[in-house]
Amino acid sequence: MSLTLVIGGTRSGKSAYAERLAEEIAGPVTYVATADSDDASMAHRIRRHVERRPASWTTVHAGDALGSAAEAADCLIDGLGVWIAGVLHRHDGAAGDVVVGEIERVIEIARSREVIVVAEEAGQGVLPPDDLSRRWLDLLGAATQRLGRAAARVDYVVAGRAMTIAGSPAATVPAGLRRHGDQDGRPGDGDHAVDVLQPGPPGWLVAALGDGLGEAVRRSPDARGAMVALSARHGRDPAEIVPTNGAVEALWLLGPALRPRLAACVYPGSTETEAGLRAHGVPIARVARNPEDGFRLDPRAVPAEADLVIVGNPVSPSGTLDPAHALRALRAPGRTVVVDEALMSMVPDEPGSLAGERLEDVIVVRSLTELLSVPGLRVGYVLAPPRLADALRAVRPPWAANALALATLTAAAEHPAELRLLAERAAADSADLQARLRPIGGLRTWPSATPFSLIEVADGPRVVAALRGASIAVRPAASFPGLDEGHIRITARDPERNAALARALAEALR
Repeated sequence: MSLTLVIGGTRSGKSAYAERLAEEIAGPVTYVATADSDDASMAHRIRRHVERRPASWTTVHAGDALGSAAEAADCLIDGLGVWIAGVLHRHDGAAGDVVVGEIERVIEIARSREVIVVAEEAGQGVLPPDDLSRRWLDLLGAATQRLGRAAARVDYVVAGRAMTIAGSPAATVPAGLRRHGDQDGRPGDGDHAVDVLQPGPPGWLVAALGDGLGEAVRRSPDARGAMVALSARHGRDPAEIVPTNGAVEALWLLGPALRPRLAACVYPGSTETEAGLRAHGVPIARVARNPEDGFRLDPRAVPAEADLVIVGNPVSPSGTLDPAHALRALRAPGRTVVVDEALMSMVPDEPGSLAGERLEDVIVVRSLTELLSVPGLRVGYVLAPPRLADALRAVRPPWAANALALATLTAAAEHPAELRLLAERAAADSADLQARLRPIGGLRTWPSATPFSLIEVADGPRVVAALRGASIAVRPAASFPGLDEGHIRITARDPERNAALARALAEALR
């Protein structure tokens, strides 16, 4: 468990930021209110805050016993300065001993629980002229310094923006966000876990890479040729193209390039997006698609205060494809919208794509890794207006896209008919798989525009284990926020292998 200290000035946004951190805690959360509930104006404020917070939270009033209030469950203590003022008012000369004892108790509790403490910033401005104010400032300064030394992480909030000044924001990245389908297969298994097309890269690509291999590896990568080829394919200017080390690198660049106050990640979707944002200390709001509505995108569900929104289209693992107008509806003043189209090339004609639209506040992330079966090369790129493209380039390491990946981008842009044939083959395999899944009892499916399908069963781990026993690898989907152990992603292959999978799945569900 751990202690997180959030510091900020009056009306800095520190409490709202701390509440977003607390919303990510799994399990019950206790909100420890430190204001005097006997004060009518403060009681009104406490009530308003209770109404704003999740209904599952429990609110307790600290009084003098800050530690006792914090020990029942993982908790958020808001705020330290108000609590110290109350202790001073009630105990006067003995206040120092009370504050020191309770702070040490909170630190001890944090060894076995998640504890977030919100503290007013001490030390700004001149020293107060009266004795009581100086004593309050001394106690607050000593308490925040003691908490800061014990905390695993200290965040400073100003003007609604947070920065980590001690500890690592990456430490808050849940392990499940870094999970991928290539962890689920064994040599010799029928691979229905990863979303890369099989059996391998097309012959025309192998020939193109072979022809230029010797020359390409003898000099540093030069992205200009790929940028020109991709700009022609999408009807964009070369300055709007940023080749990247796969789509994932593009998603990891968003935090340092854009530095958003609050990023909304729409789920299901790529979990690497949230992992990258968290690693750069960006506050996250998760927006859930509704499975009862076919995982359709609802722009109204995105928090109005989010100045960055990331949404997949098509969606992994559900295969949902949203229309372009739903994605445009995410746009708002002061907001950047990122559409993760990493899987769009696998959909014939790419309906709903924003890649060809010049929108000043929209970034489109693309990948050819999956369609061309080249996971070892990581072939991705970004389409963005020059202002945003330049922001991404400014934080990207030099030569991030290697020479073979750039050659792949160039060759792919020059072979649109061949790309379409690959997408049509993927769509045919997907339709075959979905037709075989529909008659199977005991599972739920959703329509999918991609080569994979999401299913839901009563006992996911048992089904996954049974398929593994039949030497078939599938992708458990519980690591996608909003889904659980009953959800499994299955990638389509050729009809013969789809049939073998369907038989094994039907057997596992009996």
